[in-house]
Amino acid sequence: MTDITASDRASELLAALSEQLAARGQRSELVVAGGSGLLALGVTDRPTRDVDVVALWEAGSLRKAKPLPQELVDARNRVARDFGLAENWLNPGPADLMDLGLPKGFLDRVQTQRFGGGLTVHFASRLDQIHFKLYALVDQGAGKHEQDLRALTPTAKELIQAARWTRTHDPSEGFRGMLERALRYLGVEDADLGP
Repeated sequence: MTDITASDRASELLAALSEQLAARGQRSELVVAGGSGLLALGVTDRPTRDVDVVALWEAGSLRKAKPLPQELVDARNRVARDFGLAENWLNPGPADLMDLGLPKGFLDRVQTQRFGGGLTVHFASRLDQIHFKLYALVDQGAGKHEQDLRALTPTAKELIQAARWTRTHDPSEGFRGMLERALRYLGVEDADLGP
């Protein structure tokens, strides 16, 4: 499968998706995070294999992207065929973040980009990507999540804010211990994480 290796490549794929949707009189608004979002924000040039859809923006509010609407799946699959990508190059992998809530003020911070008449993408902001990447680092381990988090150059204050949000998703003592160790590893000592 071909990687999405640069922001212009991600833009090309999203523009093609927009064309597929518009050709059938359809329109989608997506909320995107992860590696492709970091490419779009110009934070990293790390290759990624997919576009992670957190939510769908419909009538001014968010709804969980799982499952993706059939018309979006059909358009995605046509783009996959045309560009030699795996069919899941656009997927709702992080959609479960919606279950317990996105960071406070998330919608006020998104960076919106239109890709023609069929697609608008709201990219998670730098601050929100810090939240997601810290959560992923603690939940799934280092590797790309640590690399991405360091590329975001978070301040101690931003890491503590993100850490408090991650506790709303996993309040267990085990997670808290791993979170505290991760923060120390990232240079944040004695963080007040609340109850």
